[in-house]
Amino acid sequence: MKGCLLNTAPRRRIIFLIASVIVSAAFLWLALRGVPLAEVWDGIRQANPLWIGLSFVGVFLSAITRAVRWRGLISDRTSAQRPPLIGVLHTYNIAMLLNLLPLRAGELGRTVVLTTRFGVPLFTTATSVVVERLIDLVMVVLLLAVGLSRAGASAPDFVVQGATIFAVIAFVGLAMLIVLARYPSLAHRITAWLEDQLLLLRRIHLSKRLDDVLTGLQSLTHPARLAHAIVWSLLSWAASLFTFWCLEMALTVTADTLAGSFLGVSLASLSIAVPVSVASIGPFESAVRIAGDLIGLTPALAITLGFLFHGVAALGYIAFGIISLLALGVSLSDLMRTSSNRDQSNADA
Repeated sequence: MKGCLLNTAPRRRIIFLIASVIVSAAFLWLALRGVPLAEVWDGIRQANPLWIGLSFVGVFLSAITRAVRWRGLISDRTSAQRPPLIGVLHTYNIAMLLNLLPLRAGELGRTVVLTTRFGVPLFTTATSVVVERLIDLVMVVLLLAVGLSRAGASAPDFVVQGATIFAVIAFVGLAMLIVLARYPSLAHRITAWLEDQLLLLRRIHLSKRLDDVLTGLQSLTHPARLAHAIVWSLLSWAASLFTFWCLEMALTVTADTLAGSFLGVSLASLSIAVPVSVASIGPFESAVRIAGDLIGLTPALAITLGFLFHGVAALGYIAFGIISLLALGVSLSDLMRTSSNRDQSNADA
């Protein structure tokens, strides 16, 4: 059985890669329909390089602020497991680099790096990532609401429905995690019941790892740490808004650039939720085109903005990710192999 799983793993990756290319191509075709590509290319060539340079500053500030937030979610100042900020920053940068790959191993990759390099328990790290993502979901929905309100526009039904689903997931998820963190005895009883019902959970010794999970949730029950997470979340998203706004300035956008920033960043972030694509190419550009439509940009200008925003973010992730790999002495191939092995061990369990 194990040999069969090992033999089918490369096949699954190939199928996933092919599906990712198809999905990216389909979304890109939808985004580029009716758009004169010559105008898009001219717009990119004529963009102000000074503003583009400043947009990279926004990408870097976003990475730093998110690293500070993540470190606070992992542990408090008195914890012996508290990793150094520079280590957390490098780990986050590596995750963003990995997320550009079709298999999107970034979230798993950063849990592996933080566990193996800095001794943070795997389940504590993984739980902190879940909390981080739920907070980001709430922020994205709020950004979208502010952008729509400022633009005075009505979003397409599928955008509203998607945002509503994400909002429900985020708020319900956070509420459940807060209850479990606030009442650890309840968490232990639920875990014991689940292990009685599901043999798989007993095999991975979930009850023994529950304390590590609860450690990752402590930030939700400590007012100071929760405030820390909220403040640095606001700062990190402000950095992303600054990046988008700089690119609007680079293209001399005359529409409401603030509304455009809120809509562009929020919709682009939601587009990343599409599980199968190559570095979000296609869904990302489609999202920014919708944002441009909502503030009255021409399709060509909106797509130009989408390509620039995506390109700046990707180049930033690649540059910072490579620097972080070198700083930690981590091999990208070894990291991918380790992540794959962890996936395989979970499958075997």
